[in-house]
Amino acid sequence: MTTLEGRPNTALVVIDVQNEVVGGAYRADEVVERIGGLVDRARAEGVPVVWVQHSDEGLVAGTPEWEYVAALAHPDSEPTVHKHYGDAFEGTELEEVLADAGVGRLVVAGAETDACIRSTIHGAFARGYDVTLVGDAHTAGDKSAWGAPPTPAVIAHTNLYWQYQSAPGRTAAVTDAAEVVF
Repeated sequence: MTTLEGRPNTALVVIDVQNEVVGGAYRADEVVERIGGLVDRARAEGVPVVWVQHSDEGLVAGTPEWEYVAALAHPDSEPTVHKHYGDAFEGTELEEVLADAGVGRLVVAGAETDACIRSTIHGAFARGYDVTLVGDAHTAGDKSAWGAPPTPAVIAHTNLYWQYQSAPGRTAAVTDAAEVVF
């Protein structure tokens, strides 16, 4: 259903599952394990896996904190998109990577729910992609000290509103990892 013509394929997009980003995040170990299972299934089904990795002044490229968690080590043959903004499409080659693979539908997992996940799923949807958020495979750190709701509420709210997102010619969905269909 994507509005991107000639792009019938699906990709798994794994966002910012980096040491510092998920260190101390809500249910991080469970989320990383689910993402690992999704990666294994995608590879087995020949579905492209695209890794997104954030850096900025507080998360310096090349440092141990910036590295992907060890449980999700990935081969150089799978593209890694380096970003500096919440939306993984902004100022990156993500669109080109997806276009080259004929991708019009994204399955998204990773961190952080209330920042890079939210920005990227909205950015993808606005650009014409169908977007499935893996409801039990995204997480965030606790930002309640700054007035945010508790992390479980942030995740639940994101899952709630995303399942009702709509626009002409595109679909949005929330699916648990065990139910994802590539």
